[in-house]
Amino acid sequence: MKKIVTLVLGFILGALAMYYYSNQSLGESEAIVKPKGVITPAEAKTLDQAFNTRHELISDSIVKRPDNRSSWWSLEDMRDYLNYAEKESLELGYTMNGVRVYLGAYPTDKEVGYTTMFMVPTGNLNVSEGNMTLINYRIGDPQNIPGGSGFNKGADGNPPNANYTQ
Repeated sequence: MKKIVTLVLGFILGALAMYYYSNQSLGESEAIVKPKGVITPAEAKTLDQAFNTRHELISDSIVKRPDNRSSWWSLEDMRDYLNYAEKESLELGYTMNGVRVYLGAYPTDKEVGYTTMFMVPTGNLNVSEGNMTLINYRIGDPQNIPGGSGFNKGADGNPPNANYTQ
């Protein structure tokens, strides 16, 4: 009888400990890590102002109207794109490790189009070298993933030629 009581008490204490532990781990959120490359608003303003002469040259001599200076995407669209591009990259045989942002312009028959920014996935080709490790991709500079879908259609600045900060 004494062994049964000890066994039941052990189960109860174990269940309480697991309940307490699982509630603690559910309440904890992932640590937020400041990524490399985060800049201050003052640094962003300096970069924006340094671009002014290039922008004015393009806007005044080529486009001949105020041109677009920025693009905006919602967090939902960004997350959806990153998830989509990562899945597509795996299907193409690559491990996605980032995105590259390009400047572009919309082509048009009537006039020079507004400047836009678009992203493409970058990564490394998955290769098998006959080992048992889980990491089976080639280390090197990230390359654009051939056949990977880009991401565009961000909202223009308001107004399009507005400098940082809007």
